[in-house]
Amino acid sequence: MRVLIVEDDPILADGLTVGLKLHGISAEVVGSCADGRHALAAGSFDAIVLDIMLPDGSGLDLVDSLRTEGERRPILLLTALDDTRDRIAGLDRGADDYLGKPFDLDELAARLRAIARRGEGRAAATIAVAGLVLDPASHEVAQDGVRLDVTRREFAILRALAERPGTIRSRAELEERLYGWQEDVESNAIEVHIHNLRQKLGRERIETVRGVGYRLRGAP
Repeated sequence: MRVLIVEDDPILADGLTVGLKLHGISAEVVGSCADGRHALAAGSFDAIVLDIMLPDGSGLDLVDSLRTEGERRPILLLTALDDTRDRIAGLDRGADDYLGKPFDLDELAARLRAIARRGEGRAAATIAVAGLVLDPASHEVAQDGVRLDVTRREFAILRALAERPGTIRSRAELEERLYGWQEDVESNAIEVHIHNLRQKLGRERIETVRGVGYRLRGAP
């Protein structure tokens, strides 16, 4: 799961990035409304975490304009403005969830999983594809009832493929799930992780579409 965080406090932003990574959530951070717009136009994100008080405007106004323009990705407001009227205003203006500061990092991760799940049109907490079951909360994977040991990055790739079984995911899309903007991308990392997943799932489960990307078959 990959989220965009729009937060101008660098200490909090660093803490969020490190903490969410422990939950398997890759976070990119920008510090203004303008940078948030640029990031959304340039990158692929599953959800947006947005402060209200930003140096170049109100996060609420940004929510308004994004929704008016057709932005459908889930938005969670994370802010010190946390009385009932503030929460009502945030939700009524288009946010999907609202969490006041200070907050519990485990709760934030759970709320992000929940709004991303709803954004994908899933009701269940797990992702199931023809005997393959992924649990985004625990990072556990089972195939035909047998638990498989996968790394954090293997899980991220498998989740990207399982969210849309049968749909081709490009190498660039999969790299976005694994790496932040400031991280160097190893040239053969995706191929290595796909190879390892095939060893665990069965070679036919993940198909290579030459020159395009990879897709998860509905059945082995």
